[in-house]
Amino acid sequence: MELWISAGLCAATMFALWLWQRGSGRADWVDVAWAALIGVQVLYFAIVGDGAIEKRVLAVVVACTWSFRLTWHLSVRLAGHDEEDGRYKAMREAFNEKVDFGFLLFYAAQALVAWLFALPAWVVANDPSSDWTILVFAGLAFWIVSLVGESIADRQLAAFKADPDNKGKVCDRGLWKYSRHPNYFFEWLHWFSYPLIAWGAPNHWVAWLGPIVMLLFLYRVSGIPYTEKQSIKSRGEAYRDYQERVSAFFPWPPKD
Repeated sequence: MELWISAGLCAATMFALWLWQRGSGRADWVDVAWAALIGVQVLYFAIVGDGAIEKRVLAVVVACTWSFRLTWHLSVRLAGHDEEDGRYKAMREAFNEKVDFGFLLFYAAQALVAWLFALPAWVVANDPSSDWTILVFAGLAFWIVSLVGESIADRQLAAFKADPDNKGKVCDRGLWKYSRHPNYFFEWLHWFSYPLIAWGAPNHWVAWLGPIVMLLFLYRVSGIPYTEKQSIKSRGEAYRDYQERVSAFFPWPPKD
């Protein structure tokens, strides 16, 4: 029953946000809602779940810190701009006269994705085992590394963009020297926490949807493709040169 309730919450939230964006012209706030919905669902799963209290607390600690950090980061970034993010402007142009219907389908898909990405934490919250195995500690290690790595990557990019001298340039410093999308990489790494923490739990296989589906989305759907298309549009040859030198996703020493 809790899964149906959380699915209804996602659908209702995204529908309300779709109505709001029709008047505001800001479809990009869907990213904030998506991140926040995952954390809200996990809190609900932890309250109503049947798992050991230790696992319910871990579900909240791991998922909600990730969710609310990302929600805050995206909120601050979007609040600092009066115009819609370029990715969503491009979507409006692609939808053309069918923009309302196109975004309705997109928001419905975002509701489904937000629900799917909460399922790994649902598995943890319903794990009856209270044992602190080596795999639980490994999952916590993935959580810490991913949270710190993504925070550093976001801070480095924000500091680079805040410098007026860097306008039109490509950030290739810090973690961005080794990956064109270190924030995405650490976001993906985060999802390994759940199957490790809930190893052997009922429906354990569901927890693996996190890293598998996230990699698919980042590589093929809404992550790297849209971001790089926008970067080429705004930075041109400088970004193409960056693509030639630096790994797209996995951190790796750059080419000379």
